[in-house]
Order: sequence, then C-alpha cells, then structure tokens
Amino acid sequence: MHVIAVDLGASNGRVMKCTYDDSFRLEEVHRFPNVPVKRGKYLHWNIQQLWRETIKGIEWASEGAQSIGIDSWGVDFGLLDSQGNLLEDPIHYRDPRTNGMMEWVFKRITRREIFNKTGIQFLELNTLYQLASLSRRRKALMKKAGSYLGFPDLFNYWLTGEKRAEFSHATTTQCYNPLEKRWDPDILKAIGVPVEFFPDIVYPGDILGSMKSMSVSVPACHDTGSAVVATPTTDTDFVYLSSGTWSLMGTETKETVINDEVYQQNFTNEGGAEKTNRLLRNLPGLWFEQELLREWTSKGSRVTYDDLNQLAEGTEPFRSIINPADPRFMAPGDMTSRIIEYCREHGEPQPMSMGEHIRCVYDSLAFSYRLGLEQLESITGKHYHLINVIGGGSLNKFLNQHTSDITQRKLVAGPVEAAALGNAIVQYKCIGLLRDISEAREVLKETLELPVYYPTDGLEWENAYNRYLELIKQ
Repeated sequence: MHVIAVDLGASNGRVMKCTYDDSFRLEEVHRFPNVPVKRGKYLHWNIQQLWRETIKGIEWASEGAQSIGIDSWGVDFGLLDSQGNLLEDPIHYRDPRTNGMMEWVFKRITRREIFNKTGIQFLELNTLYQLASLSRRRKALMKKAGSYLGFPDLFNYWLTGEKRAEFSHATTTQCYNPLEKRWDPDILKAIGVPVEFFPDIVYPGDILGSMKSMSVSVPACHDTGSAVVATPTTDTDFVYLSSGTWSLMGTETKETVINDEVYQQNFTNEGGAEKTNRLLRNLPGLWFEQELLREWTSKGSRVTYDDLNQLAEGTEPFRSIINPADPRFMAPGDMTSRIIEYCREHGEPQPMSMGEHIRCVYDSLAFSYRLGLEQLESITGKHYHLINVIGGGSLNKFLNQHTSDITQRKLVAGPVEAAALGNAIVQYKCIGLLRDISEAREVLKETLELPVYYPTDGLEWENAYNRYLELIKQ
C-alpha cells in the first residue's frame, strides 16, 4: 500500500512511490528530463512529453496505490478553449516575452496596490506579467481562450476532468488576493483579463477525483510548498532553504505578512499546506550549475556534477563575485561569457577556468543566502539558529559548508526529494493515515539521518561579504 507522488521540476520530472508505517520511504519509479523547446518566437514547455512520461510512471507505480498527487514549479500555466482543449503548450517563464511588462502593468495599477492585494514578490516572470503580455500582444489567442489552468492544474484536469486551481500554486501568480481569498478582479481588469477565466480554488488536503482505483489528492501543488511540508523539524519557528534550480529562503507563518519592510525587501507570501503562509525570498539557485555544465559538456568536457565541488575547493576563494540576481543570467545559453561580462563591467577579476567560474557562483550564492537570512530576521524580529536545506541542492557538500560558514549558522541538509516527500505526506493526510503535518515532521526528525554542518570562523568571509553588498548596490 502506497501513494504516488509526481514531482515535476524545471530540469526533470520524477514519479515516486511512498510508503509509510513507522517512517517514510521513497522509491523512484521513473525519472525523465524536462527539456523546453523553441517553437517560433517562444520558448515552450514540452507538455505532451511530460504528460506521456508522467502517465508511464503512474502506470508502473499504480498497483496497490491508494492515491496520486502532482506538484510542479510555480507561475506557468495553460489556456484552454471553450471545449477544454489546450490552445498551445505553456510558455516557459524564462521566455523574454515579459521584458518590459512590469512597467506596462504599473501604468494601469500601481506597484504598491498590487503588493497590498497579493503580498507577492515582484519578478518579471510572474504569471501577472505573462498574462499582461498575452493581453497586450496576442489578442487573437486571448479571444479563443475560455479558461486558465496553472501547470499542475492542467495535469489534474487531464486526470479527473475537473478544472480547479490549487491554492499554493495560485498564490504564486500575483493575481490571487490571499486577504480576500479570491482571484483579484481589480488586478485582472487592469491588464484586460476577465476574472471569469479563473477556476475555483481547491486546497492541499482536498480530494479532487479518482483515477482507476486511486484517489487524485491535492497536495501543495507548488513544489516549494510541498518541499516545505517535508522540513524535518518540530520547531514552530524555523528557516528553510529550498535548494534547486531556484533557491527559496523563508519561514512558515499563520497569516500573510504585508507591510512596508516586506515590500521594500521584495519578499513574498505564498500559500502552504494546511492554509499556512510561506514568507520567503525567491533567490537564484543551481540554475548556474545546470547551464555551466550544459555549456561545458556541449564543448566536449567530461565534467560532471560530482566534479564541481572539487573544482571549487581547488580554486582561490572570493576571487570573483557576481550579483546572481542580475537579469542577464535569466535566459538559457552561454553562462561563462555572461559571468565574464558582468565581472568586466563591475571591476571584478574575470574568471577564466571552470574552477574559477563555479567558485564564483558558489561564493555569490552563499552571500545571497546570508543577505536573505538577515532580511528575514529583520522582518520577523526573530533569530534563527539553524537552516534546513531541503531539495536536490542539499547534496552539494561544498555549498552547504560554505553557507554554514558565511551565515554562521548550523545547517541540516535534507531530505533530497523534499517536494515528492511533502507531496506524499499531504496525500497520507488526505486519506486519513496522518493526523497533520506536525506529526509527519516529527517522524522525519526522528527517523532521517541527515548530515549536519557547523560554521567555522573566517575574517575573509566578512570582508568578501561587504564587497558583495557594495556590488549589488551598483
């Protein structure tokens, strides 16, 4: 007896079986790459391929399964016609169609009004600016559209026939008002999108329908929301760093936190399981690793992920520093030349070797984590003694130790498949085998054997961090 967790990530998807008695055990049934495709002017997700691979994995895992749940990254979506057919493959959040759209939107509704209504961080990739781009430039497509579904909502629709929007994913759009608990009509009217496009909200813990003999349960369908569920802690005040393609640093709160400091620091409020709030900062992450490796291997290098830590360890620390949030690093492509360009423009020594590039990335990411932690502590008025690193990035031993050193915090690394595990935990709650998430976190803390990192001292880290702070002001 088990549940099936489908976790669709920006670089790959996986179908996992999860069993639970005295502990949780995950078994990978199917893993497949998620490779976007360029069609015409736009970068699309290959949703047909993802659907085929997902169904294949579900079929392999279905015998004895009680429930299935799906999670994915945030902000992206599909539009359906009046017959329920997908009009086109969802467009990738890294597509440049949103360039300049924030300014276009702010002429119609102010930046502060949007924040006061949504509590969401301003990122050009947000659903709001994707929809604004369609409203402004693709009116013919919008006329054909009958409804909107977020990326995981599409999969749930194809499994059950039910058009619903899951709460945690809806909150990433910057179109949902958590205070009024509805899609915000003022924001949508400002960009020329009818509120009738948007389906009713369902919440983590609901059961959406069935597929064969399985329930189709609703986890936190935003992958970070699921990952936070699997934080192995019994503390009510804790910090997580969800480390993957993106890095998300934050804490869990009972209510949405909308105030001047959250606005000024560009923090965000996203929904979580049990209707909690995730107060966090969306930071750049291991996208740099992925792009550098893709570039180097395409040029004939045999370097692997396992080699990166050794390359970083063997390279001079803090030689080159970048602002990893600089917009030039968003798009896929030649990452080394963009890092060199950034360093040249900002008076930093230009990295030349693979080791110097990856060390530059790790140093800069760790500094951004420290700044994010300091901002979070300022907003909440709390001091956090420990960082829980969850997700695939928890395997990066060098970056874990580096983050512990630079933040001067103890760090616990894992679980690796946090999103799939959190997805499964909510499913077990759906079908009545878990009381709540606190019970699951207690089990995780008692049963998981996770590596722990302790900070060491170093004045050079302080000096380099101050250099980073000056750099990001430029």
